[in-house]
Amino acid sequence: MRAVAFDHFYAYDELTETLHAWAQEAPALCTVESIGTSYEGRDIWLVTITNSDTGAARDKPGFLIEANIHSMEWTGSSAALHLIHKLLAEHGTDERVTRALDTRVFYVIPRLNPDGAERGLQERRFIRSSVRPYPREQQDDGLHVQDVDGDGRVLDMRIEDPNGAWKPHPDAPSLLIRRDPVDGPDDGPFYRLVPEGRIENYDGVTIKVPPPLEGLDLNRNFPAEWVPEHEQRGAGPYPTSEPEVRAMVQAVTERPNITGHIAYHTFSGVHLRPYAGRPDEEFPTNDLRAYKLIGEEGTKRTGYPAVSVFHDFKYDPKQTIKGGAHDWMYDHLGVFSWTTEFWSPQRQAGITDYHFTDWIREHPVEDDLALYRWAQQTFPDAYVEWYAFEHPELGHVELGGWDVVHYWFNVPFSQLEREIEPHSDWALFHLLISPLLEVRSLEAERLGDTAFLVRLVLQNSGWLPTSVTDKAVERAAVRGIEIELDLPDGARVIAGEVKTDAGQLQGRVDKRSTTWWGNDESTGDLTKLEWVIEATAGTEIGIEARHERAGTQRRRVTLG
Repeated sequence: MRAVAFDHFYAYDELTETLHAWAQEAPALCTVESIGTSYEGRDIWLVTITNSDTGAARDKPGFLIEANIHSMEWTGSSAALHLIHKLLAEHGTDERVTRALDTRVFYVIPRLNPDGAERGLQERRFIRSSVRPYPREQQDDGLHVQDVDGDGRVLDMRIEDPNGAWKPHPDAPSLLIRRDPVDGPDDGPFYRLVPEGRIENYDGVTIKVPPPLEGLDLNRNFPAEWVPEHEQRGAGPYPTSEPEVRAMVQAVTERPNITGHIAYHTFSGVHLRPYAGRPDEEFPTNDLRAYKLIGEEGTKRTGYPAVSVFHDFKYDPKQTIKGGAHDWMYDHLGVFSWTTEFWSPQRQAGITDYHFTDWIREHPVEDDLALYRWAQQTFPDAYVEWYAFEHPELGHVELGGWDVVHYWFNVPFSQLEREIEPHSDWALFHLLISPLLEVRSLEAERLGDTAFLVRLVLQNSGWLPTSVTDKAVERAAVRGIEIELDLPDGARVIAGEVKTDAGQLQGRVDKRSTTWWGNDESTGDLTKLEWVIEATAGTEIGIEARHERAGTQRRRVTLG
């Protein structure tokens, strides 16, 4: 089995070649298909991983992993590849992997945004998401971020300026810190700090930093609580306006067996759950409880805390994030959905008990010093010492500072595999807790010469209920168990229905108490169905029991 490389991030061609090679090496376990094309015409690949010898993918409960919707977050793509390789390599040798692929199915989109990832790898400048120019076609005048000295990095430019807002740290002169409010001219030198780039139509004095030409954020383009551009930057002209998001929405809609979803992003070292725009009080009680239990398991396996976006991850205390993938997956479809933000440089540097988003806006100078020293000791290239450069417009400047793309937005290669490995284990856990419809028993009893009683008992052996969530029931997003008889000519049903709906079955998620108090040992996970069938002895009938999320079971029984 072709191994995954962790010493570089895959460009589109290598990613494509690797996925198709795996499909050729393990055709019984792996298929690759395009679910659509990107803005620039690249195929968006979806990998289906299941044991086809034990049934078709659509007949099994599924779980979706989606990665690299944001251009520079290549770590997520590597994590998706790690998961695929683990599943293919360990099926038949690892009990849990084997059981998962024999009874269930993984769907993996390793790179939802191939255009942004490819251009980011080529230009190394920060691109948020789609490369489609939006909301304007031409870049405004001002500073255009780019690699001006051709060293493969986009850093910062510092310009000595008596009115600058930054000054050297007294214990680490290369580290710039905020200038004190009352600093005077003799407390310098002071610097103005701007991103590395060229200045279009520079007037010799003012440096404008216009909005990026690529103004879309694909993770604001999903249907859930979508708002237009003037209310949330990057949202696009309408929900699913962008081909990448439309492809994912269509692919998910065509696979109603999907029971959960994790989106792989960077950075912060945290698992995020809905809602992004509403407090926890608006959850169905059982769903919030299950979300917290799943999150606790994620923390146990990966070390990442699991938090609510609304309560713990808002970028602005007065604004909420709308149009995100995990809100759509949970609120519209009623499946448990997460966003994993890989990698926390702060935690690596020993900084703990910080707020994930507030820290970016405001934090102690001591944190900067701790991060600087961590970089010096662990990743010397992460913080680049300032060096002189003759800028085409500005003249003498210095380049340096944090290599944000490589050491903040992505895990350094020396730690990449170790950082992402536990997350494949958590994804496997999440699939294995899905509902699973099974036949507990099927019997035929003779009542007379040509009359037979057929009894079918079904069970949900999964931890989650067949509906997955109460939200799915509230939204009417999932049907009950549908049972249908296949009768040959000459046989007919005397009692019972040829087609019937058996509703939903409970799982084990609510069976938590170990004492008599509130303990529920009812058989809500089982259902019994009976038919009286008139037919000659030896007649064979078929029974199909299907549930969109819990899977399909087909059996045949001979009467008499």
